[in-house]
Amino acid sequence: MLILSAAAAGGVSTFPSILMIVVMVAVMYFLLIRPENKKKKAAEEMRGSLKVGDDITTIGGIAGTICQVKEKTIVIETGADRVRIEFYKWAISSKGAQTTEEPVAEKKDKKEKKEDK
Repeated sequence: MLILSAAAAGGVSTFPSILMIVVMVAVMYFLLIRPENKKKKAAEEMRGSLKVGDDITTIGGIAGTICQVKEKTIVIETGADRVRIEFYKWAISSKGAQTTEEPVAEKKDKKEKKEDK
């Protein structure tokens, strides 16, 4: 009632402030909520499509090859000694090999080529 009487008396309208709140909610949705939902959906699709022989990386940084797929878990082989470890599917970070460094042999070859020049 107070707001209506102030608006009728030539006071400040509340429409711009309500409009600003609506715009802020829309911006938050399109910049934060929607992209996060897309990432979650893509991760679930990736985890659902895992099959034997895929190279994966876990959220803990363990890389290996899938050797068995169960309903909620997978078993992977890691390293040359073929250690088998069982993980829940939600612990899989990415599909495909994730390497950040070159193998030592390749580094030496590149270094020798630079020295030869």
